[in-house]
Amino acid sequence: MSDLLFNTIALGSAFSFLGMFVLWLTTMIPQAKPGPCNQHDHPCKSTSTSQYLLLLSAFVIISIGAGGTRPCSLPFGADQIDKKDNPMNERTLERFFGWYYAAAAVGVILAFTGIVYIQDHFGWKLGFGIPAILMFLSTFFFLLASSLYIKPKVKTNLFSSFVQVIVLSYKKRKLTFPWQDSLDIPEEIGPDGVASNPSNICTVDQVEELKTLIRVMPLWSTAIMISVNISQSSFGLLQANSMDRRLIGELEIPAGSFTMFTIGTICTWIMLYDRVLIPLASKIRGKPVYLGTKVRMGIGLFCSFLSMVVSAIVEHIRRRKAFQQGLSNNSSGLVNMSAYWLVPQHVLGGFAEAFNSIAQTEFYYSEFPKSMSSIASAMLGLGMAFANLLASAILNTVNHVTSIGRKVSWTSTNINEGHYESYYWLLAIMSAVNLLYFLVCSWGYGPCLEQRNEIRLKNKRGCGSSEEELWQSNEIGLKN
Repeated sequence: MSDLLFNTIALGSAFSFLGMFVLWLTTMIPQAKPGPCNQHDHPCKSTSTSQYLLLLSAFVIISIGAGGTRPCSLPFGADQIDKKDNPMNERTLERFFGWYYAAAAVGVILAFTGIVYIQDHFGWKLGFGIPAILMFLSTFFFLLASSLYIKPKVKTNLFSSFVQVIVLSYKKRKLTFPWQDSLDIPEEIGPDGVASNPSNICTVDQVEELKTLIRVMPLWSTAIMISVNISQSSFGLLQANSMDRRLIGELEIPAGSFTMFTIGTICTWIMLYDRVLIPLASKIRGKPVYLGTKVRMGIGLFCSFLSMVVSAIVEHIRRRKAFQQGLSNNSSGLVNMSAYWLVPQHVLGGFAEAFNSIAQTEFYYSEFPKSMSSIASAMLGLGMAFANLLASAILNTVNHVTSIGRKVSWTSTNINEGHYESYYWLLAIMSAVNLLYFLVCSWGYGPCLEQRNEIRLKNKRGCGSSEEELWQSNEIGLKN
């Protein structure tokens, strides 16, 4: 699969660079953007159709590039370190997925701080030029190291395989399974044991791949609610704008920067978990400690639920203070309340992502066959995309229902007149129900890969291998 992954990443990287280059050109070519204007000497001119098309083409090309790199880079990296015969394989993959996610979070921090600072203080030419240069270097070095990568060959097309299994299952739904001692040979199989018409018969692997995908769908659906909660960040922006954001003296943190507490929590927790907590717990217990993927997914869901509860409580306090100060009709008024009351909900949101998102990716990658590694990494992104649509539907429904009879909507643009705390409570209730749903799905799924491996290790111990011997065999992997 990795041969296809490598080509897809290479092509996606090239498209990403091309898109950034075109975006940079919109700042460098005078004809690619409207001219300078002010209210007195130069009246503003509207953007022309060709200028719009050039800008949109840059975004489209960047999106195509992202579609090639984001779902494929993670399984491609995992292929380089995945060793099924390594007893510490699950721990190795956990560390890789964690640091991959942390690196992505650091990239977001650099983009929202360093790159934005450059754009604000040095202009768009330099602000877009630097990402374009970095994308070129990334593509160049990725291709330069081509000979060093592990790139197994692709054997089948998964999507056509899924379609074939579904179609043949329907066509042959009325056939009865032959007796084991039957001497009849199916018409699809020739005398040499090879299918005479491959399109009329499926292999066991093809059937198992589709069954694996169907089997994980209930657990996949439980993670959608976390993304729904994360997508409410615009409300946190409104809250921060109406609160005192001074940190030290007159130093004030922008309202949009409060999401950095979420990203910072993700990075900090991953480092502590991987470099401090797990090694310390392993030394204390005298054997490798490993939190299963489903356990971490459940912890993430619980943290997401707590995040919505805290958000509702803080908003209730903020709105009450706004009314006490006579700001009920003034959404731009500053409430006498520190905006750092919002930090706990961002921290909990960071814990939710750090636990659930990383565990999800590891779960899919471990449970799916090797041929489905790209689908495994795309499952998280697919859930987030679906969650964004669901979040919009929930918001529109709440806005419509709560404004019936000319009442003020819960999500009114005037945050003081609205009832955002009620909206948060609604999300908290939905998160609690989703957590119960997760427990049912987790129970129904049964043991996953690391639990099955643990059972095998216990069986080995029963055959004479001591726990100390197993610990010694895993000690090198733990240190690494």
